[in-house]
Amino acid sequence: MPATTPEQAHELFVEYFNTADIDALLSLYEPNAMLVPFPGEPVSGHAAIREAIGGFLGLNGRMTLRVDKIFRADDVALIFSSWSLKRTGPDGKPLELTGQTSDVVRRQADSTWRFVIDNPQGAAAMRG
Repeated sequence: MPATTPEQAHELFVEYFNTADIDALLSLYEPNAMLVPFPGEPVSGHAAIREAIGGFLGLNGRMTLRVDKIFRADDVALIFSSWSLKRTGPDGKPLELTGQTSDVVRRQADSTWRFVIDNPQGAAAMRG
């Protein structure tokens, strides 16, 4: 299912992440979209995004996300969302990763919305 609003791009990302559906996740990205993984350098294109997200899915965590603010100008939107990823560490103890995104989505010709830039660390990416 494609995103029909900027907010839904994040809602579907969480749904597809939690079911480990990599193909559905990739359908949320434009073909030449950029992902800013952590750690690592930004990557572009579906093949590179698949590899980066595959590693993130390998954490076997459960993600939650709250859309905090959206700035929209015509067919482009900047989305800020707070997220957390809970999982079990190698020692059996619970671990939680958290962050705030700053993502750019664009309305497509078919009126769906796709990621152009996926930056799950938001401003924290500037410190790395």
